Amino acid sequence: MNLSVGIVGLPNVGKSTLFNALHKKQAALAANYPFATIEPNVGVVPVPDPRLAILADVVMTEKIVPATVKFVDIAGLVAGASKGEGLGNKFLAHIREVDAICHVVRKFADENIVREGSVDPKSDFEIIKTELELADLETEEKRAQKKKEVVEELPQLSKKPTIVVLNADESDLKSAKEIEAKFAAEVGLDHEKVIVISARTESELAALSDEDARVYLQELGIENSGLERLVQRAFEILGLQTFLTAGEKETRAWTIKRGTKAPQAAGVIHTDFEKHFIKADVINWRDFTDFGGWTKAREAGKVRLEGRDYVMREGDVVEFKVGV
Repeated sequence: MNLSVGIVGLPNVGKSTLFNALHKKQAALAANYPFATIEPNVGVVPVPDPRLAILADVVMTEKIVPATVKFVDIAGLVAGASKGEGLGNKFLAHIREVDAICHVVRKFADENIVREGSVDPKSDFEIIKTELELADLETEEKRAQKKKEVVEELPQLSKKPTIVVLNADESDLKSAKEIEAKFAAEVGLDHEKVIVISARTESELAALSDEDARVYLQELGIENSGLERLVQRAFEILGLQTFLTAGEKETRAWTIKRGTKAPQAAGVIHTDFEKHFIKADVINWRDFTDFGGWTKAREAGKVRLEGRDYVMREGDVVEFKVGV
């Protein structure tokens, strides 16, 4: 599915550093001055899913294809962006094109990184929030002045699903949950919509092998990478879920919207599958692995035959039956 998350925030809060870490390469121009990222950088990031490796072992395949999320690195906004300050109109247009927002605010201390005023995450958050609300207000005013159909397709920026990333110092990571809860309470957000990440640390982790990265995380006293949490959370706020296929050729996670029915899920694999859908063999991934694959799972009666009205569940392993 072609849904995207826009990484936004004030200049020099670490947006491009975060984006680069997500992609494990220096894909964006992470320079230390405002508007270093003039055009949005776009990239597709795999969604961490340990189930895929487990399924691959069961069906004895080496090819694993994860679900993905598209991230867009959008240049820094400034106060007054809704009125065109700091190339604001252009950047607001980029935000309008994405489906969800990853709002990065600065919590780290670094005298070498240019910033106006002191480090104040709440203030950073409120500046961007206000600019998005003002942009929405301007859109509403245009709607009142012109024919409604001209502007009604423009989505409200301030209503887009949002995750707030507190870009913190490495020393803050051990107390991340407490920091997240405190900030969420201060700005009136649900706790799960706030994530503490050290973009600099994640950038260093991205340069390491998987094994060295695990050791580094253990030394920091952290169980999971902040980026893994971010990607998974982004997947969730976009209203997405996965179903799985497992065979000799590959194990794959397919992306669908929550509430998708079986024929439409089949159409994600191939449009003809939706058109010629008959039935679907469905099993929970845990049962699939516990019984060692399709054959024994069928013998044990764990495989369900589902029809057109079946609503797909997260973690379903599926074989679609289609006509010619």
